[in-house]
Amino acid sequence: MESPPGVLLPIGDDAAAVAGARRGPWLLTTDAFSEGYHFFADSPPRAVGRALVGVNASDLAAKGGRPVAFLLDLLMPPGTPAEWSRQVVRGVREELRRIGAPLVGGDAKPAACRVLVGTFLGEASSSRLAPRSGARTGDLLLLTGSVGRAGWAAQRMIRSRGATRLRAHRALLEITPRLAEGELLVRYAHAMLDTSDGFAEAARLLASASHRQVLVEEEALPFDPVILNARLTHPERLRLSAYGGEYELLAAIPPSSLAVVRRGLGRLSCPFRIIGRVETGRGAWLLRDGRCVPLPASSWQPWKGPSGVSLSRGRTGYSKSAVADQSSAIESELP
Repeated sequence: MESPPGVLLPIGDDAAAVAGARRGPWLLTTDAFSEGYHFFADSPPRAVGRALVGVNASDLAAKGGRPVAFLLDLLMPPGTPAEWSRQVVRGVREELRRIGAPLVGGDAKPAACRVLVGTFLGEASSSRLAPRSGARTGDLLLLTGSVGRAGWAAQRMIRSRGATRLRAHRALLEITPRLAEGELLVRYAHAMLDTSDGFAEAARLLASASHRQVLVEEEALPFDPVILNARLTHPERLRLSAYGGEYELLAAIPPSSLAVVRRGLGRLSCPFRIIGRVETGRGAWLLRDGRCVPLPASSWQPWKGPSGVSLSRGRTGYSKSAVADQSSAIESELP
């Protein structure tokens, strides 16, 4: 589908991009958390607020963007404690201070269950936007960070109780967007996206959008120490590595740019690994002992929720006084 005039990226990329009047392109992205799927009744609300900012900022990072301003929408059932709202907003503002962008507004509405919606406005750091559709034959596949940390945390959250479950969920909510790394990589990458749904799903999306074949070398995968040190079989490690929730960057870069990218990421103390390559063809595959085998499936199914976790149910109906209480709680946290 052809994009409208002034729209610089097709629908489906990590962020939208529109032409600015005088400066470079503006970037816009939005993401939502819903109770029972992304957080739970006993989730620490400040950690949930910080994570909401992180997932939105990760989309900007995938386009090399700089955060400019953030909007927050809170949808909540009547009876939600006002302190819960205050803590969410505090968490949002804490993470925004860390990355250098303000909370500039939002809205609060009654709903059957708790839903948080974040929207980021950013500015592109380069005229290059590294669209998902831009990978070229011969590109190297670069992955920041490691794989498996979030999958391990999700498995422990699902299988554990009490304090262990809470610690595992906190680990899942610890999201550090690769903003500085994205600004560096976008100058050299032909294509880039984040790995919110796992490295395997990101490879599939890259292959589909670019109409190329993406090959991931199994031996090159940077397994996180937490799953290397656990008593797991190799198939179990591979399954957890594809779970998603790591919010790293997957970039297709030309071999000629590898040296300068290596130096730049080194200055940022960012670990990375070349995990594969882009070739002519179709589909995304795992290279195992020289043979192409299917990539592992993502364990996170957004329309089902994480396996083994029951979904919460909210109440219907609302009162004007309940909405007013929530609005007052939110306003008390705004400057």
